[in-house]
Amino acid sequence: MLILTRKRDESIIIGDDVEIVISDISEDKVKIGIIAPKHVKVFRKELLEEVKEENIKSALSKDIAAEKLKEYVKKE
Repeated sequence: MLILTRKRDESIIIGDDVEIVISDISEDKVKIGIIAPKHVKVFRKELLEEVKEENIKSALSKDIAAEKLKEYVKKE
């Protein structure tokens, strides 16, 4: 992990076309702006992790439901 110190209105460049700008600093938060081409996807990590967990739960529940249906059909 690379750790950099930046002040308000300073930037970090990633690659050739992504810029991270520190727009505001308060007591316990830092606001950042991200300038990137439209094809570059930018997500909050915690949101992605939550979506992944929900997808796993959904897939597992479908598998369980399918197994129960197979068992039910076999009994008939």
